[in-house]
Amino acid sequence: MTPRGQDAAALALHRFGFGPVGDSIAAIANDPRGALIADLDRPGAGQIAAILPSAADSARQVFDFRAQQQAEQKLALRAKREADASNASMSGSMSGAAGMSDAANTAPVAAAPPPKPANQPPPLPQQLLVSEAKVRFDAATTADVGFVERLVWFWSNHFCISADKVVGMAGPYEREAIRPHVIGRFANLLLAVESHPAMLFYLDNVESMGANSVAGINRDKGLNENLARETLELHTLGVRSGYTQADVTSFAKVLTGWAWIPPSEPDHGGEFAFVKRLHEPGDQVVLGKRYPDTGVEQGRAVLADLARLPATAQHLAGKLASHFVADNPPPPLVAKLAKTFTATDGDLKEVAKTLVMADESWTPQRQKLKPPAEWIAGVIRLSGAQATIPIGRIMYAQMTLGEPLWRPAAPNGYPDTEAAWVDGIPHRIDIASEFAGRAQAADPLVLLKNGLGPLASPDTRNTIARAETRTQALALLVMTPEFLRR
Repeated sequence: MTPRGQDAAALALHRFGFGPVGDSIAAIANDPRGALIADLDRPGAGQIAAILPSAADSARQVFDFRAQQQAEQKLALRAKREADASNASMSGSMSGAAGMSDAANTAPVAAAPPPKPANQPPPLPQQLLVSEAKVRFDAATTADVGFVERLVWFWSNHFCISADKVVGMAGPYEREAIRPHVIGRFANLLLAVESHPAMLFYLDNVESMGANSVAGINRDKGLNENLARETLELHTLGVRSGYTQADVTSFAKVLTGWAWIPPSEPDHGGEFAFVKRLHEPGDQVVLGKRYPDTGVEQGRAVLADLARLPATAQHLAGKLASHFVADNPPPPLVAKLAKTFTATDGDLKEVAKTLVMADESWTPQRQKLKPPAEWIAGVIRLSGAQATIPIGRIMYAQMTLGEPLWRPAAPNGYPDTEAAWVDGIPHRIDIASEFAGRAQAADPLVLLKNGLGPLASPDTRNTIARAETRTQALALLVMTPEFLRR
């Protein structure tokens, strides 16, 4: 089956991208599958041409900002204590004097702090986060097809961290660890992610040390298994794939010493560092294979093997198929993706092409409910309101709908099933109305054609045609089942 025509084009843009923009349905109608593959083959696909600080730079800036804040708070507390002591001394010396007037007995009052200036910019950590968010969202809302950007969002959630813990590094982490490898080799993506300072700090590996390491002996501290466990359970093999607690412990020992230079260091703070005095000495056995103690290379060797195991191929194939096609994806599609992953040594571009070429990916039944952030991107693309909606408002909308940017509640990321989001659909109505009110003037029927094309049911067409205003028409359009699903 070769999907062609506007039905297939509209399906492709909703299922594999962030929805149509302008006349994109008509633009790719002749070969929707080819348009998706061309998006993968673009030079620099997945990259962002923006001048933003690195993760290490951001970590140092946030450290300096917080140190300055702490110093200012201590100075303010010191000044308050000195003022209180002065007032108490003055009050005591004056209380024994006779014939003093009430005015003379009045203790001096410390000057009130100056009022905060109006329109004060947000704190530095929030500024860094907002700048990164804008670049990310602009890439999604302005993409011609959006397939590669969807892959970026998928892998970023698969290898998630939380800005609640690494606020200044969340955006740079995605740019540095995810984007360069999103259509490259999975083994390179895995190594980039697990060795990135943001991940090492998020999963507490910077504090992990072998019990028999120099630091472990001197400090009477030991392993933190978080990174090892999540790498096996979430990032590679998946649950119930045959690894044991002994494998987790051995792998955690392998990863001791994978740390960072503290952000307090002015030149290289926030960068990756292998700290030998933290590393558990000796060979380790993980999944039945012995890995000699080669320092940092020991961990790299384990990751390289994990990236190539059949269980990893199966786990990732299932997640990709579930994300793009159905909560319970067709087993033949999962098998095809796993086969390509194994045959190409984890070439993620080839896996993505297999996803596009598989007939099972083009089922007309649209079973996936778009999660909040993806739906918001689609609304903005269709409305043409990219320039009129502040990124802060977009981030607030995501938070309101339960998917705050880069802030999942746990290392398994945001859920990717209908059950997780369906109850929140009514809360999208107010956001749809607000964003529609910011949209550029356009004929509602043109918006219907651009946004859904032949996917629109007769009931949807009648509803849009009867809308009283253009704003109401757009709000109704993006709340239809056809637009809410991919």
